[in-house]
Amino acid sequence: MTAESSPVTVFDPDSRASQPEGLLKALIGRVEAEIGELQFPHFTKDDSLNLGLLLVELGKSRRLPIAIDITKGEQVLFHVALDGATPDNEHWIRAKQRTAARYEVPSLLVGLRGRLHGGRIEDQGWFDQSRYAPHGGSFPVYVAGAGAVATVTVSGLPQQQDHDLVVEALREILQSMRAG
Repeated sequence: MTAESSPVTVFDPDSRASQPEGLLKALIGRVEAEIGELQFPHFTKDDSLNLGLLLVELGKSRRLPIAIDITKGEQVLFHVALDGATPDNEHWIRAKQRTAARYEVPSLLVGLRGRLHGGRIEDQGWFDQSRYAPHGGSFPVYVAGAGAVATVTVSGLPQQQDHDLVVEALREILQSMRAG
């Protein structure tokens, strides 16, 4: 069996090809589990700086062409573009951030849930693609007992990789809070 004919084992949110609904549901379940796992005891401006600097460190060490943003309400707490990031990343940052803030779930999850019954949420007439993007890369920062208080967003990689990088950094910061 060649690599090209091997069966698909994970849902690819960037693919427009038909994919098994079970794979889509599995990815939705994984993202929902991440929401449950990533509940912070607090999220201060210092925490935001630590998270942003960790993402910079990860991005630079891996030579990722990304832009990074952490926003709380209307206030930008952290924002940077690493080598290779483009002006287009700024549009994607804002659109994904607005999506995560509006729905209070990761931007990837908004897009995945939209695909559950076929089609894409972007194809709905009521969905304003000039303001919102249901693509992976923006994750709300949840504080236990308070809900979503901020968003952390990465743009520059395929959407699943943007999402996974944010989750990796959130896990590491949360782990350091619990250890300290």
